[in-house]
Amino acid sequence: MSSSVKGLIFDVYGTLFDVHSVETKCDTLFKGKGKEISTLWHQKQIEYSFLRQLMGQYKPFSEITLQSLKYALNQLDISYSKEEITILMETYKELTPYTEVEDALQKLAHKKLIVFSNGSRDMLEPLIENSPIARFLDMTINVDDIKQYKPTPASYTHALNKLNLKREEILFLSSNGWDISGAKSFGFQTSWINRTRSPIEEVDQKLHYIYQDLNGILALV
Repeated sequence: MSSSVKGLIFDVYGTLFDVHSVETKCDTLFKGKGKEISTLWHQKQIEYSFLRQLMGQYKPFSEITLQSLKYALNQLDISYSKEEITILMETYKELTPYTEVEDALQKLAHKKLIVFSNGSRDMLEPLIENSPIARFLDMTINVDDIKQYKPTPASYTHALNKLNLKREEILFLSSNGWDISGAKSFGFQTSWINRTRSPIEEVDQKLHYIYQDLNGILALV
């Protein structure tokens, strides 16, 4: 890693934590439907955050997550109770970190380590505090304060303003191609953690680094 990089900003959902670890609980409640629910639920989370951003109708990510879950169940023609909704919403506070994350963060601990997420404070804080990675993190940043979702420039500006660093001193890491595209456009150094082996987004962005998981970053240290 370039010696100019002083801080690493990590996205949370899909980058550090497996959003599809909710699939097991979904399948327990709605047998045989876990994968479908998990996939559509996450897809609608992203769509609704983009849609609300474009409409200028911000809602905290916890509300978006709830609305996305209800949409997914309705789309799949699944009847549900209020209790089942509550159970599934609670699983987002207990997501499983990817297997290499704890060890990688420990090895990167000589750098400033920050997480920055579209997730609302009421979702992020319990998730991180109850995980084994909390002790490695210097700061948690979310978009509640400015009500601007990534990948808007205002959201990345908010994160930058929280740190006493220049944008070129920051390496931004995300598993989401749209997030990496936004961060690269903003001026951060970027590393796409391409866990799903997806193609590069066709938005005229030449990425700095691409790895399948966080272990790739260790080669830059």
